[in-house]
Formats: sequence, structure tokens, C-alpha cells
Amino acid sequence: MNTIELIRKKRDKESLSKEEIKFLISSYTKNKIPDYQFSSFLMAVFLNGMNSEETSFLTEAMLYSGKVINLDFLKGKKVDKHSTGGVGDKTSLIIAPVAAAAGVYVPMISGRGLGHTGGTLDKLDAIPGFKTNLSLKEYKSVLKKCGAVLVGQTKEIAPADKLIYSLRDVTGTVESIPLITASIMSKKLAEGINGLVLDIKTGSGAFMRKEKDTLLLAESLIRTAKSFGKKVIGFVTDMNQPLGNYIGNWLEVYESVLVLKGESEGDLKELSLALSGAMIFLGGKASSIDEGIKLSQRLIDNGLAYKKFLEIVELQGGDTNFIRNPEKYPKSKIIERIFAPNNGYLETINNFEIGMAALELGAGRLTKDDIIDPKAGIIFKLKIGDFVKKGTEIAELHSSSQLKIEKAKEKIYNSIMLNPNPIKKPKLIKKII
Repeated sequence: MNTIELIRKKRDKESLSKEEIKFLISSYTKNKIPDYQFSSFLMAVFLNGMNSEETSFLTEAMLYSGKVINLDFLKGKKVDKHSTGGVGDKTSLIIAPVAAAAGVYVPMISGRGLGHTGGTLDKLDAIPGFKTNLSLKEYKSVLKKCGAVLVGQTKEIAPADKLIYSLRDVTGTVESIPLITASIMSKKLAEGINGLVLDIKTGSGAFMRKEKDTLLLAESLIRTAKSFGKKVIGFVTDMNQPLGNYIGNWLEVYESVLVLKGESEGDLKELSLALSGAMIFLGGKASSIDEGIKLSQRLIDNGLAYKKFLEIVELQGGDTNFIRNPEKYPKSKIIERIFAPNNGYLETINNFEIGMAALELGAGRLTKDDIIDPKAGIIFKLKIGDFVKKGTEIAELHSSSQLKIEKAKEKIYNSIMLNPNPIKKPKLIKKII
């Protein structure tokens, strides 16, 4: 087959066959197609899309570019969760231990930050010693011992996705429904799961900003999961403001621990309970999502979820001392608070800009080779609908550089809009599919 002809074909809005897609993915994974050509293919897909059959073929080609893990030695249901990404989205750190404490196996393979959104692996890297690059043998061992494992892609698991993921991040091709679907599903299906819970974000801080696009993505993900015989539940959730209050890698670990210890209420806990409740239901440990939610709450109340998180951290080499005593964690060189310039109700937040402000502070990557500062980030104190008095604290910024603080400050001030009239608070969970 000829790579240029296949790029032209997709450029001209034609459909590709299973064999053609397999050729492109296999050749790129084996370094037979250069980045510049595969970037052209990604852009053609981004602009012209793929039908559901092509999306399934792409998922399959990426899935079988590596190993599919066999977890049949574990006697019980294996269920994972995937979020399409957002600002302050740290639910994986909460729901994996909750579901595992309920007796569901959670073989979670996660990614790094993409664009303005944070990544679960970057958050876990903030815990000193925590190993996310386990071998397949270690992965299975941790999963068997404690019921959950939180890792990145190994070389064996969907290697095509790892290569394509990095290229999408730097070629402006992230927000493509077929590419997102194949990326998510190739990783998740490689885990050997029975069921999957999806958290599909919509709003200014999501990759899909319009709800109609989010629903199209949800349908694509669910349709693809079903085509591979998996049970799946999708939640369409709001991302017009940060989830929780903490944005940045260690800050998000800290807030997750607060939820697991039963010391934090609000939207982060509400969504985490819903997602873990669905996982527990799919895992056969509850007869409904609602029953799963109640069990999740009990596991937080009785301390078993927090205990499970400590167990996961310890088994993956992390220093639990910082989890038990977060005040001992190193602080940012500069911590600065910013305040409301006038009175009003918080009407809107440009959540994309909040995510970019966190990147400016050092919490993410502006280029492929940037090194993340695990301490950097934002504690955002407000929610849409809150009444704000002049001088009320908006946020606390953490960084190693005053210049970075100034850039982030400007972004945050420009991202919020106040209204003299009361504003209705947005609904967190918009739809369950």
C-alpha cells in the first residue's frame, strides 16, 4: 500500500478499509512512516472524520499493535473508568480505591496531561517514589494483592496509541471524535476489562465544549465499546469550572486524600461517588448505580477506601508518609493570593484559561519536553453562582517564579465574569447513558 495515496483518500473524504487502516497504524508504529506524513493523516481525519466502522477498525489496529492483557486468573469482574479530561479532574485517585475496597478489580491504565488538562500519571508522579511504569508481571501482582493498580502504558500495551497520543498533542489534532475514541478504547480494551465507566466532559474546560459534540463523542465511545462486547455506562458531566478546588499535581493528590478521608464535600465527591457507584454496579457488587453510590459512601465513612489508597501507594513504591502527613510535602517557592476586584455573582469561568494558567505556573507541559513542577498549581476558591464581595479571595497561586505567577494571574482575572444578578448553579451530571 502507498501512504501518500491513503492520506489523499482520507483528505478527499473517502472511507478507509480495515486493511488500509491496519497498514497505516502498523507502519507508523514500526517507524516506517515519518511523523510529518502521519501528522498529515491525523489532520485529514481531524478535518473529515471517520465513520463508525472506520473508528472500530482504527481502535482494533491500535489495540492489537501490542498485547491484550489476560486477567482470567482473577476471579471477579474487572472494571475501569476513563475521563475525557478536564481541569482539576482527579476522580481516578478516588474511585479506584473505593471500587477496589468494594471488591471490584480496577486495572487502570492512565495517560499524561494533554493540552490544558491534567493527567493521572502526572498526579501520581507527584507522590515521591510512586512507580507508574510497572512491568506486566508487576502490574498483575499489584492488582492481585490489592484489587487496583494505577499505571501508564507499558511498551507492550497499545504502543501505537502512545506514539499517536504524543503527536496529536503537538499537531492540533486532539479534539477529533474518532481519534479520541480509538485512543481511549485501545488502551482500555487492552486491560482485559469486563466493563467500563466513561466520564465525558462538556464545557469550556473540556475538549468537547458544546454539549451536542459531547453527546456525539459519548455515542462513539459507547458504540465502540459495545462492538467489542463490553458493558459500558457513560456520564456526561459539566466542565465549565474546575472540578473540586485544587488544580496541579500534588494539590490534586491532596484534595483526593481529603475526599477519601471524608473531610471534603462538594462537586468532586459527588461525581466520584457516582462514578465509583457505576463501577461497583458493573462489577456485580451492587444491584444498581444508586446502591453502588451508597456502598461507596460507606467505604469512605468506615475508612476502608482511604486504607485501600495507602495500600496501592505502598505496593507501587510510593512514600505513604506524605499521604498521611501532607503538611510535610515541600511547598512552592512563591504562593500568592488574588482577590475579586468588585461585587457580584460568579456568572462564567473560562475554564480552558484556568487550565492554561495552571500550565503557566508549571503544573503541565507547554511543549513536549517541558518538565512538570509537582508543587505548582492553583487553589480556586469559587464556584459558578457564588456571591463574591470585592476583596474576596478568588484563588491561591503556587509557582517557582514570579513571572509565571503574573502570567497566570492575568489569565485568571480575564477568565471570570461577575453579574449583579443571582446566577443558577450548573448541573454537574447532565446525562447518564
